Amino acid sequence: MSDCVFCKIVAGEMPAYKIYEDAKFLVFLDVFPKTTAQMLVIPKTHVQWVWDVPEIGAFYEVAGKVARHIREVNGGEPVRQMVYGFEVPHAHIQLRPGMDNDLDGSQASHEKLEEWRAKYTML
Repeated sequence: MSDCVFCKIVAGEMPAYKIYEDAKFLVFLDVFPKTTAQMLVIPKTHVQWVWDVPEIGAFYEVAGKVARHIREVNGGEPVRQMVYGFEVPHAHIQLRPGMDNDLDGSQASHEKLEEWRAKYTML
């Protein structure tokens, strides 16, 4: 979809702070986080709704793999997940480290995003 921001990220037309990537899925930091190091798990092909992702099991396996990695890096702290897809009409799962929203959804600085990318990268 030509006007989808997530499709532009997948195509390399927009930058992203990537955490994990394979042939079918991409995980990157949300630049408008509600928690420290909030991430988005997306399929690389355009699908509007999570429930329509052709390989939904593999999609959730990637989310689980990254969530377990975050938990390990953070010494066992929980990672919440949200399926909420109204801001961008491209299927995505939000991974939110910690128990509380510690940020307000404002745009995170490049420096903060680079710090989180370095801490959590699986690439």
